[in-house]
Amino acid sequence: MVSAAALPRIVVAAPASGHGKTTVATGLMAALRRSGLRVSGHKVGPDYIDPGYHALATGRPGRNLDPHLVGEQRIVPLLQHGARDAGRTADIAVIEGVMGLYDGHIGGDGFASTAHVARLTDTPVVLVVDISHASRSIAAVVMGMAAYGPDLRIAGVVLNKAGSVRHSDEVRRALAPLGIPVLGVLQRDDNVTAPSRHLGLVPAAERPEAARSLDHLAAKVADAIDLEAVVRIARSAPALAGPAWSAREAVAGAVGGTAVGDTAVGGRPGEGDDDNSARPLVAVAGGRAFTFRYAETVELLEAAGCSVAQFDPTVDERLPEGTAGIYLGGGFPEVHAAELASNEPMLRSLRSVTSAGVPTVAECAGLLYLCRSLDGVPMVGAVDADAAMAPRLTLAYRRSTAAADSVLAAAGAEVTGHEFHRTAVTPPAGAAGAGYAAGPDVAPAWMSSAGPEGFVTGSVHASYLHTHWAGHPALAARFAAQVRTFAGEHRHDRSAPGRRPAPLGRP
Repeated sequence: MVSAAALPRIVVAAPASGHGKTTVATGLMAALRRSGLRVSGHKVGPDYIDPGYHALATGRPGRNLDPHLVGEQRIVPLLQHGARDAGRTADIAVIEGVMGLYDGHIGGDGFASTAHVARLTDTPVVLVVDISHASRSIAAVVMGMAAYGPDLRIAGVVLNKAGSVRHSDEVRRALAPLGIPVLGVLQRDDNVTAPSRHLGLVPAAERPEAARSLDHLAAKVADAIDLEAVVRIARSAPALAGPAWSAREAVAGAVGGTAVGDTAVGGRPGEGDDDNSARPLVAVAGGRAFTFRYAETVELLEAAGCSVAQFDPTVDERLPEGTAGIYLGGGFPEVHAAELASNEPMLRSLRSVTSAGVPTVAECAGLLYLCRSLDGVPMVGAVDADAAMAPRLTLAYRRSTAAADSVLAAAGAEVTGHEFHRTAVTPPAGAAGAGYAAGPDVAPAWMSSAGPEGFVTGSVHASYLHTHWAGHPALAARFAAQVRTFAGEHRHDRSAPGRRPAPLGRP
């Protein structure tokens, strides 16, 4: 018999981008938390930036729900997993949508849209509508959104960017016949918007004033939106069937049912999780330049028998002591290129360990950092390519196949992922080994409908492709196995420079 768990929840959606989903969703998270509730924050789609604000608002890691990246069957388990933290389940989950309510994978008939995730999780929708340029016509928009998805329940509306009470009252009167309640009205307020740059909002980790802005937003939302009505809507969501996602079980399934991490570390039974000295260390890039990483990535590495420590490539001069693997996720190295380039001790440290064969995975920002240069300033040089800002944004879902054996994937392994960047590398990613300067010892990392992409050279796997390891736990298992092998072969080598690792902190 499949068990069912109660989890009050809402989806915050909008007719299109720009209506204020992030403002309202994050404000609701913060206001509900300040009312005494335990709140978990979730984001539809591959976005990394919004979950950073969710983490700031809730005090828990922000989580992503993307059917393309992890598969439809994992959405409910990941939602349940994200709602649990330190053994306690959230009182309410707030799921922020992506783009317009019905916008998903291009050509996929709404696959991976907010509506898709709302259906998969059987969650009522709160629609945020920017009314700054209309009044009675807003009712037609809301009616159309509700009628287009009869299997969805739009349970309430939040009116955003109202010009005056008279203006919002006109919209309320037009909406009244629809029977969809107006939960609140936010007036125009420049103090509740976050600054943007070429890839969207500026990450919360880069804004020292973000906490103050969030306090202001929480107060505005609590004053303008009926929180009790929101909670009632959330509690109307039916119980969720099935177990929560487990990193340990995901890794065990990826390696044929043999659990790694809880009772066996590095393949040696009897050594538990508390014996971190026996667990090979993966150094994970963080700080202002590397803010893009799914929370499940670290959980999977730990479940696969590794310990994880964060380092900041802009300020730390050495990798954590005992580093046996490196994960360089996404972020904005192009914004912090001068700081990265000026930290020459870290550049030398990374050149040394990648040359020595330390297993290294780099996604997007990590790829740029490992290049010879970025916008003309020197970088690590582990990849024989140069990176620079490009005139156009690349934003796309991918289905890719590993083009060569690497520390991350076996040749032929198939994954889903996404690209999100406004930079380019020369020679083109994937073109190395075909007459380019990178040489014949370099292979493409992935092949997709867009062509070859990324670099596999020695122990380095560097690519623009972002993958969510919860959807492909074999990637985490393979990388962890490579790290354990390297650590075992160099167990008595203490010559490499390093600093004592600092554990990953709470949001």
